[in-house]
Amino acid sequence: MLYKPRTKPITLEILEFLNLRMKLTTKDKQHYFSQLKGYEGEVIFDSFTERLQCECFIVNDLLLETNNSTFQIDSLLILQDGIYLFEVKNFEGDYYYDSEKIFKKPNTEIVNPLHQLSRSESLLRQLLPKLGYPLPIHASIVFINPAFTLYQAPLNQPIIFPTQIKNYLSNINATPSKLSKWHEKLADQLSSLHMTESPYAKIPSYTYNQLRKGITCFKCHSFSVSVENRKCVCHKCSYKESIYNAILRTVKEFQLLFPNERITTNIIQDWCQIVQSKQIIRRTLAAHFDVVGVNQWTYYE
Repeated sequence: MLYKPRTKPITLEILEFLNLRMKLTTKDKQHYFSQLKGYEGEVIFDSFTERLQCECFIVNDLLLETNNSTFQIDSLLILQDGIYLFEVKNFEGDYYYDSEKIFKKPNTEIVNPLHQLSRSESLLRQLLPKLGYPLPIHASIVFINPAFTLYQAPLNQPIIFPTQIKNYLSNINATPSKLSKWHEKLADQLSSLHMTESPYAKIPSYTYNQLRKGITCFKCHSFSVSVENRKCVCHKCSYKESIYNAILRTVKEFQLLFPNERITTNIIQDWCQIVQSKQIIRRTLAAHFDVVGVNQWTYYE
């Protein structure tokens, strides 16, 4: 049973919008693509765990803290007699293992995900007794990408390669498991302890004036969009969207990028650029937000 679904990280959403609306530095762009690739890998792994038929609680995407240390769990399964913890990596290409280090060929050392896994497992093991759940933990690294190869991989490490995922989860599926309210309470407590904002989030600095204004296409993200008969039409891929949906989507983007700014008809018209009618913008905002103030002092929240 899917207890806590995965949601796209706010950091990744912001980076996606910034990538469309400003020129990111090479370093920031690499960080964005790395975050995106990691998230895509986790979503692929979710498609495997969600097929499990055994009694289990699936708790995805946890950011927890214990003993003043923050740690992240990509995916976690709660079964009757134990917890399965997974660190998912969407690495692609040729890598090799040497002296407890991992290198991308020819010789670029990367952060060893086994060390990350060990840390997360240790901190979770410290947290569980505090919550009253001293369950055993089975922790593994999942390399999800079929185009990944790890040469000289040690046999004594908890590594699951792409070709082994189905088999590994089939064994879990065959594990006798009967969940109770006790297990549900654990899933609930872990979910409630999840922190939505990571202290390690890396967002480049930006201002309103730096960002490109306009409504982007919902399908291809192009700015080649114009308003035609209450529709936003993309001239790149021909996708059509209700002007009201397009405005609302663009307002939510503005809210995420500028959470401390008041939403007004004027600012949203400037942000959308292509919508000439203030009445349409005002109607859209009034239908989805609370109206505060009157006349020129009106804003929406």
